[in-house]
Amino acid sequence: MRKTILGAFAMVGMFAADTSRTSPAIYITGDDIQATLKKAPADSVTDQAIRTITVGNLNVGLGVVHRSAKAAQTSIMHDELTEIYHVLSGSGTLVTGGSLVKPERFPADSATVKDLAGPSWRGTVLENGVSRKVKAGDVVIIPAGSGHWFSQIDGAIDYEVMRVDPGKLLSLK
Repeated sequence: MRKTILGAFAMVGMFAADTSRTSPAIYITGDDIQATLKKAPADSVTDQAIRTITVGNLNVGLGVVHRSAKAAQTSIMHDELTEIYHVLSGSGTLVTGGSLVKPERFPADSATVKDLAGPSWRGTVLENGVSRKVKAGDVVIIPAGSGHWFSQIDGAIDYEVMRVDPGKLLSLK
């Protein structure tokens, strides 16, 4: 699993050709991640940005998401942002690709666009995508332009999300 996460960060490094303006390192502890997750209401879908920094020619963000099976799930597609999920706990069925049903653009001034995902679309569900069961320890890379949603959650699922933002659209944090 550690090799998978390191590989994901190496991929981020490939996007960042100019590292002359990059900080030496940003350290986020496991305790920081758990404390952020504890802020999420148990029966909700909560996406919380922890940190977003400039890394050469792009911004990179880290957040955590809590999803409860009791909360409504919607599909989403980001125009320019690639996401990397690392499942911390729980499991569910993640659907990627396909088409958003009843697509609706997020308002440009919404927190989703400014702080979490850049320009994006949401839909009620995703049709004709690929379904995969994901569980703690799994990592999924979701390229920009690929719709995604959880069609099923087994109780609850928590995951880190690394956001690769080549357009530097996300607010720095």
